[in-house]
Amino acid sequence: MKAKLALENGIVFIGEAFGSASEVTGEVVFNTSLTGYQEILTDPSYAGQIVTMTYPLIGNYGVNLEDMESVKPQVAGFIVKEYFDFFSNFRAKSSLGNWLAQHAVMGIEGVDTRMLTKIIRTTGAMRGIISVRDLDNESLVSKAQSSPEMAGRDLATAVTTSKPYTWNQIDKTPFTLAPQAKSKLNGQQWNVIVYDYGVKLNILRRLTSYGCNLTVVPASFSADEVLEMDPDGVFLSNGPGDPAAVKYAIQNIKKLIGKKPIFGICLGHQLLGLALGGKTFKLKFGHRGANHPVKNLLTGGIEITAQNHGFAVDPDSLDSSQIEVTHVNLNDGTNEGFRHRDLPIFCVQYHPEASPGPHDSDYLFARFVEMMKKERVAVG
Repeated sequence: MKAKLALENGIVFIGEAFGSASEVTGEVVFNTSLTGYQEILTDPSYAGQIVTMTYPLIGNYGVNLEDMESVKPQVAGFIVKEYFDFFSNFRAKSSLGNWLAQHAVMGIEGVDTRMLTKIIRTTGAMRGIISVRDLDNESLVSKAQSSPEMAGRDLATAVTTSKPYTWNQIDKTPFTLAPQAKSKLNGQQWNVIVYDYGVKLNILRRLTSYGCNLTVVPASFSADEVLEMDPDGVFLSNGPGDPAAVKYAIQNIKKLIGKKPIFGICLGHQLLGLALGGKTFKLKFGHRGANHPVKNLLTGGIEITAQNHGFAVDPDSLDSSQIEVTHVNLNDGTNEGFRHRDLPIFCVQYHPEASPGPHDSDYLFARFVEMMKKERVAVG
């Protein structure tokens, strides 16, 4: 079935629909990962976005039950060069197209994704629309231009859990427990509150694998209630949208600073930066992929990381007498991590749990455990 993709700058692409035959709007972005499309599609950080895969062939290994990062696809839409309906993989349960149709997610294939990616890199991420219902170019561009901007949107409320729940599922892959984790645990367990701004399931699996008993709470859960629960630590998850718009989360984090060890990633990193008095800004086209080089300023080592974000923390806005920058992106020099000089607080912009992606940064979960251990000893 014929479909069109229209960008707010007036450029229109013609392709064929797969998945749901409908019409959707969103921010058009690209991801450079070679594999892992199922994990990408189910990552809540992509809420409100139409994701373009730069790898040209998508769908050849189908969809399975194990590679889910949430209970359903979270993207607004999906753009590929070539969709492959005939899948082959021993774990596969369905084709990608059938799975997307079951969840009312529209995809478009036959698009020159190399050209589209170059446009986004030059112009920046922009609003777009994909449709089979309306094929009039002027009408589509107008709809794209009138759709919501990503800046100023609080999307954490759309993807967070509605009520607290406990989690005890451990990662069952061969990567279950890293060597450094074994030396840290020694049979000890850690009670951790996870703020769900759009948390990926593999984050929960990795934390559990490091001996953490998790209670996952909604994005707006009161800091006072967290302190009443007296956890060993607090984890701030990834999530979609503009961090500056999630004002309730910033206020709750402020109340937790200095009270409990805190570890944040992605949106959690940005919210922590705002809670500490910093500022965030929107990146031109964001960081989305599984091969981003990050320099660890504490060790001098280079980590290849998985990333998915469109906003960043301005390191110059942070109080350098209190905050130490720990990681920097080697592609564009943006901030990828910081820690508090005195308090048990640290965060990174990228995804140490990967899924998909490399495992270079898994040590950060061990660091969180070590931080909680020291705090437990200090408190007595």
